[in-house]
Amino acid sequence: MDFLTVPTVTFRTLYVFVVLSLDRRRIVHFNVTTHPTSEWTALQIRQAFMFDAAPRFLLRDHDKIYGDAVVAALDELGIEQVVTAVRCPWQNGYCERVVGTLKRECLNHMIVFNEAHARRILRGYLEYYHGSRTHLGLGKDAPDGRAVEPPALGPVMRRPMVGGLHSRYYRAAA
Repeated sequence: MDFLTVPTVTFRTLYVFVVLSLDRRRIVHFNVTTHPTSEWTALQIRQAFMFDAAPRFLLRDHDKIYGDAVVAALDELGIEQVVTAVRCPWQNGYCERVVGTLKRECLNHMIVFNEAHARRILRGYLEYYHGSRTHLGLGKDAPDGRAVEPPALGPVMRRPMVGGLHSRYYRAAA
């Protein structure tokens, strides 16, 4: 789990909280706020694992936002926290990479107006990220997995995603 910042058109800073599942590089939860607190972060952790089985471990850094409320939420869910060393982002490399990907492939190309707009942009990007974007660590597959489409299915079609910023290519049945 980690935070990233997003500037808005009015020069306010939004904070995006991201929880990543390492096995399939799937973003299991995200949310946006202007003022993150320990209580808000604890609520996000509870919401991330509300219906799914909670993971055994949760990797986090030394940010002060992970205070007593977050520790209590993790204990309540039976999750053991693994804290990285101070100023060592490489110890949480998968999540840092996802933060960079979100910025490079999406947020750096958009003008964000407010929290609701940021959520809408990120929801659209995550649809693309989970269903279409390939990952070398997953054998060039997407986090949600994709079926191989043989040429016999028909011509290649393009479906714009994330407002046309990215595309999904598929074969249309003839």
